[in-house]
Amino acid sequence: MKTFTCHKISDGKAEGPAIVSTDDVMFYLIDPKTGTVIEKEHSLEGKSIAGKIMIFPSGKGSSVVQADGLFQLMKQHNQPKGMIVQRPDTVLVTSAILFEIPMVDQVDPAFYQEVKENDTIEIDADAGLVKIL
Repeated sequence: MKTFTCHKISDGKAEGPAIVSTDDVMFYLIDPKTGTVIEKEHSLEGKSIAGKIMIFPSGKGSSVVQADGLFQLMKQHNQPKGMIVQRPDTVLVTSAILFEIPMVDQVDPAFYQEVKENDTIEIDADAGLVKIL
């Protein structure tokens, strides 16, 4: 187990498999019925984010498509369990807080060198910690 410090954005704790994106994420281009990324040529194209800890650079798209895309995923129970973001934007932060999805940023840079797809990740936003289990 390795532990890294972070900054809390949205309260809570979450644990699950990591899904790592090298591209910014637009939640509106994720199929709400499956949680699968449908954006062409995206680093996560064809992969499901449902029930996972998303690790990604930032959100993209207008406020409407970001918030509604995440809301549609939640209605189908296909939202991520938690989010680790490098560059949070206002819409992403607001959505995480409203939808009660634990979210952190400012993770120790060593984390990004260590984490691999499907590693089990624990976010404890309240304690300011991210763990690779």
